[in-house]
Amino acid sequence: MDPFTSHTGIVATIDRANIDTDQIMPKQFLKSIHRVGFGEHAFSDWRYLPDGSLNLDFILNQPPCDKATILVARNNFGCGSSREHAVWGITQFGFRVVIAPRALDGDTVIPAFADIFRNNSGKNGLLTIELSEEEVEQIFQAAAAQPGIEMTVDLEAQTLTLHKKEGDARMAFDIDAGLKDKLVKGLDDIALTLQSEEEIATFEATHSPQLYGCTTNREI
Repeated sequence: MDPFTSHTGIVATIDRANIDTDQIMPKQFLKSIHRVGFGEHAFSDWRYLPDGSLNLDFILNQPPCDKATILVARNNFGCGSSREHAVWGITQFGFRVVIAPRALDGDTVIPAFADIFRNNSGKNGLLTIELSEEEVEQIFQAAAAQPGIEMTVDLEAQTLTLHKKEGDARMAFDIDAGLKDKLVKGLDDIALTLQSEEEIATFEATHSPQLYGCTTNREI
């Protein structure tokens, strides 16, 4: 996958919480296991009308957000079933970053992202960023006031910068160090394993491929 160090792109906002994987990639598009051709189906039920024409009321069909590469939504993004196709659809639509807030409902913590969606994202080069509700609300307000607003996400510095007309607004974010290293280097699980290719080859050359079971001597 492509390395992620810094990215600048247009911000699109979807003002909904609990966007599940069936809304991101409806079940009728799950027949293929090939990781191509899913971008046109991302958010299909929202992007298209029953006759197949574009729903021009949906934000991702409205210029300039139809060219957005940074998506901002509300909490619990990617909940529901564990389909990796949802991440494939988002990345193939053109998004490099998804941002959502960690929320509180009384004493209950509502995550920014469902765990399986977050894990699938990391494996496919999609950066998920968790911010506070206040920070995400600031992004929503900026996007409403300045359609097509751009943001720079600097993964190495762990900062994002909203390029507002009145001046840049910068925020910091946290990320697991191991995931950050994989994204910066562009390493999926296979590429990560191949970093130990010499050690694997040495092991295979010095160990028998046969698997032996335990034997016991018993008197009959």
